[in-house]
Amino acid sequence: MHDPLTATLLTNLCTLIGQPTPTRDEVRVWSTSGVERVTFPDGQTAIFKYAKKPLNNEDQSLRLAHIRGIPVPQVRASVVRDAWLGMLLEDLGTPVRDADDLDGAAAAVVLHSAPTTPFLPVLHEAGLRALPDRARGHLDELRKADRWQDTSDIEQALDRIAEAAPARAAGAETPPFGWVHAEFRPTSLHIGPTGWRLLDMARAFTGPGLLDHASWHTTLNAPDPLRLRAFLERYVSAGGAPEALAQRGGGLAAEAWALGWHRMWVTECFLDQVVRWINDPATDPAAIEVVRRHLTDVLQLLEV
Repeated sequence: MHDPLTATLLTNLCTLIGQPTPTRDEVRVWSTSGVERVTFPDGQTAIFKYAKKPLNNEDQSLRLAHIRGIPVPQVRASVVRDAWLGMLLEDLGTPVRDADDLDGAAAAVVLHSAPTTPFLPVLHEAGLRALPDRARGHLDELRKADRWQDTSDIEQALDRIAEAAPARAAGAETPPFGWVHAEFRPTSLHIGPTGWRLLDMARAFTGPGLLDHASWHTTLNAPDPLRLRAFLERYVSAGGAPEALAQRGGGLAAEAWALGWHRMWVTECFLDQVVRWINDPATDPAAIEVVRRHLTDVLQLLEV
């Protein structure tokens, strides 16, 4: 996306590091963010990443993660302009292979064992309990704008989850509780010749580490509690907190609790984006189906 804004961000970044304007090659671009590889006249390369609010604090998360001993790419420079973040990151090159479950379990142990920081937002038990009501608030905003009118089923599902939330959120602060990557999946783990680095820290917060485990196999597929249980067992075998396997939420298996609350967290975040950041009625039909699918999973997994 070689528009004037990203060009300005890149120019400002180059000024900070004392480099002339580089050539740009897109790696991947989305509507609110993008990643490019840039090459300077002397042959040096870097990763140019830019993102719009609410994803414009990633530079802070990456710097804090580095201080806390979490392997992440080095931030060479960062700037914010008109609610857009621009970063020049260390170029890690092409991965030597894709990350697998063993890599994910080992990385999660390091992430969740790192000292926390007061600069990250916190999602504790009370925060989990509030998610369905927050999602209901987003739905109300959409309806006030004459959108999402035929969604009584979504309203009813959120009300049921909200009623059960005080019991089902119990155990949120059972270990592992600390750093949460929030978009933890194989594509966020770069395996290079000298080891791994954790990418894409824009949504990092302090909270239940099991939400990371639940995200590892993505939300694009149907939830698979047996597969997640195996991943949790690998995590514990790799040195993760043994309590990761413990029941919580009034007797729910750890894997069901994790998958259910992760999908509830995703739903609330997604509705917030629909209201504030996407705000495009043309996307509503597809968005409604995504929310319906996730809430159906939440009802089943949390046994509501």
